[in-house]
Amino acid sequence: MTKTNAMRMLDVAKISYKILEYTVDENDLSGIHIAEQLNFPPERMFKTLVAKGDKTGPLVFCIPVADEIDLKAAASITQNKKIEMIHVKDLLALTGYIRGGVSPIGMKKKFPTWIDESALEFDEITVSSGMRGAQLLLNRAALLQFVQAKTAHLTVK
Repeated sequence: MTKTNAMRMLDVAKISYKILEYTVDENDLSGIHIAEQLNFPPERMFKTLVAKGDKTGPLVFCIPVADEIDLKAAASITQNKKIEMIHVKDLLALTGYIRGGVSPIGMKKKFPTWIDESALEFDEITVSSGMRGAQLLLNRAALLQFVQAKTAHLTVK
């Protein structure tokens, strides 16, 4: 397997992780599909969403794969009046990653990052490895510290 930027950065920081490989289905890039393939609890698998605040610019949010982001809550938490999702065609240029492979680790620039507070219920969670076909299973506390993330309630309930 090719090492991604996220993996290289974790290696340098001496943060241990496991690679969970899955088969990419171009017709279904959903985290639910990936969780089912890996037989992994979807509430412990986090997808990375990139948005833009009207005051802050790019923002990164990690939420459980089965959930939807609450844009109003996310705007409030980040001191924006409104935020909107980054268009898929702009993801690669902004983050260095493509849809289905966006990791909160190792983006081109360091952006303010929030992880849904539900992650606090688990010692280990997964995030994308930085490419389609692999998730990184790692210690939640180490991830939060490494990407300097804050936690908040980010999902529509």
